[in-house]
Amino acid sequence: MGALPWLFFLVLSQEAEGYSGDGVDPEEVVGIFHESISLPLEMPFDEEVENIIWSSHKRLATVVPEKQGYPATIMVTDPRYEGRVNFLEPTYSLHIQNLSWEDSGPYQAQVNLRMSQVSTMQHYNLRIYRRLSQPQMTVNFGIPGEGGACNLSLICSVENAGLDVTYTWISWEDGADTAHEGSILRAFWRPGDKAVSYTCRASNPVSNITSRPIRAGSFCADPGYPLEKASTSFCLLAKGLLILLLFGTLAVGFWFIRVQTRGKVPRMKKLKRDRMRLRKKGQPGPSLS
Repeated sequence: MGALPWLFFLVLSQEAEGYSGDGVDPEEVVGIFHESISLPLEMPFDEEVENIIWSSHKRLATVVPEKQGYPATIMVTDPRYEGRVNFLEPTYSLHIQNLSWEDSGPYQAQVNLRMSQVSTMQHYNLRIYRRLSQPQMTVNFGIPGEGGACNLSLICSVENAGLDVTYTWISWEDGADTAHEGSILRAFWRPGDKAVSYTCRASNPVSNITSRPIRAGSFCADPGYPLEKASTSFCLLAKGLLILLLFGTLAVGFWFIRVQTRGKVPRMKKLKRDRMRLRKKGQPGPSLS
């Protein structure tokens, strides 16, 4: 515990020291959302290192390397990284776990040497991306005229894609493939054309995923099997059958009611005649129930 006050004083004193290495382009590092990444640190093994200060948007941690059998001392000063960072020996490279979007941005490692007033600096730029999910395809098509020909718009998208996503449509025809850049592909198809399969490929710096192939002719009016017309005909046929079934049910119901009514009317007339006849004879008539 006695080393901590001294370490804190050392951290504050580093503000006045000179730096070397500024103006160098940062090293680009790509990380994956919710996974881990390491920022490699090069150490000057020919000189003794006093400490290493890791910073991002603000000071992240200070590391005093192992010396003469004493273990390394690490003080994490940014609470956002508490419990998520490790420093990999022997260079004390920064290892960050469970990356979040807030972890992206500039990083720097300041290596302070014991025998020199000049510190070496290493700069990084961390970019974080999400692994892409299966591309989703939307097909919009229209039939401008007779003959079943149609214009197609194939749209490719990825849910929660994020930044730096590129889309490429690949078509296969006669064993050869052709690439079309962009998320939207416009095509034309008419009956008799050779079947062309289209596949969408979505890419970002950490993943590359391809959709299932689709055939353009499946969405157009094909004389051999006109999917759109067949679907419309099926709907009309189903509606016609439903109407016929309804009328048939109503006809059977009316017929049944009419038969019951016809059977009941003669019986009531006969009962009335019998009752009148018995009244004339002075006897009670039969009940109508």
